[in-house]
Amino acid sequence: MTQGASRTALSAARERLDTLTDSTAVDVAELSEELSAVTALLDREVSLRRVLTDPARSGEAKAELAGQLLGGQVGGTTADLFAGMVRSRWSGPRDLVDAVEELASTAELTAAQRAGGLDDVEDELFRFGRIVESDQSLRAALTDRSATVAAKTTLLHSLLGGRANPVTERLVVRLVTRPRGRSLEAGLQTLSRLAAARRERLVAVVTSAVPLTDGQKQRLGAALAKLYGHPMHLNLDVDPAVLGGVTVRVGDEVINGTVADRLEEAERRLAG
Repeated sequence: MTQGASRTALSAARERLDTLTDSTAVDVAELSEELSAVTALLDREVSLRRVLTDPARSGEAKAELAGQLLGGQVGGTTADLFAGMVRSRWSGPRDLVDAVEELASTAELTAAQRAGGLDDVEDELFRFGRIVESDQSLRAALTDRSATVAAKTTLLHSLLGGRANPVTERLVVRLVTRPRGRSLEAGLQTLSRLAAARRERLVAVVTSAVPLTDGQKQRLGAALAKLYGHPMHLNLDVDPAVLGGVTVRVGDEVINGTVADRLEEAERRLAG
């Protein structure tokens, strides 16, 4: 989101979600499912999302309308969270939909974090992205607009069921069956970013000619964390074309070089 009003509204919504999910009394998996249903509703109903983001309407009027629409359809926690969101000012109707979807995904990731499975989810999202990237027939099946939701869901269950964390499976199924105009790759990148944000850490995609040793991974992770000032999660990939070195991508920044060279550079920059 690039507009100031939406950034402010999203920040407030994230804070409210964090407050809710800090309580073990909140069923975060249920909250996620209900927020996902709200996302689907807003995505379908163009006029509704326009009304709920209309700056000419008061926040209370919009919250009242949201309550009438969702009453009995979702739990009180979800209804209250969404009412708070529509009270805020949004720069555009799509921003509200994007925000609700983000909160739905974040709630799922919080469920994984509570169960100690967030690392698994991060790794599985990354590996699934690599599989899709390398298998064009699979990608075509998952992005085929003529395929039914049931067919895509069945295919994903056959691929991920019993092999991946249930949170990973639910997130991927939602992404594939409700792409909302995004590419599959872009959606997976967004999920990976949200997973990393749960720990307030960055994601580094590390490509090396051969698998890194545990010692190399620890040293590289520590050096990158110091360099960027954030805890760092490493997504590891192997590509012989790297010719003995590594390529590290953090966000839009790409770093080329050997592990030793990059560590020495990091130390020099820190010392300076």
